[in-house]
Amino acid sequence: MNIYVSNLSDDTTNDSLEELFEEYGVVTSAKVMYDRRTGYPKGCGFVEMPNDIHGQRAIDSLHETEFEGNNISVSIARPKTEQNNRGYGNRGGYNGGHNSGYNGGYNQRRY
Repeated sequence: MNIYVSNLSDDTTNDSLEELFEEYGVVTSAKVMYDRRTGYPKGCGFVEMPNDIHGQRAIDSLHETEFEGNNISVSIARPKTEQNNRGYGNRGGYNGGHNSGYNGGYNQRRY
């Protein structure tokens, strides 16, 4: 079971997160997420537990409890979704739409 943990303290480490969940069963991995650009923690992480029953017990027991000074939120992690165009959507581009402002004043539909 992949578990998502949010509202983590900036002081939370992979080891301390793993120790918290080991109380409920075997933990195969515990990872605090960091911003690639700044290197600062994002305040969330993921814990993997091979036994779904132990994972659900950990979620039920730890959700909205205090850990390292913060009330954490614990839930089943949602599957990662693929984002196209790095989140920019379908806005067109440099010359994307007929009203993009880069047409030089030429009305293409008229001629």
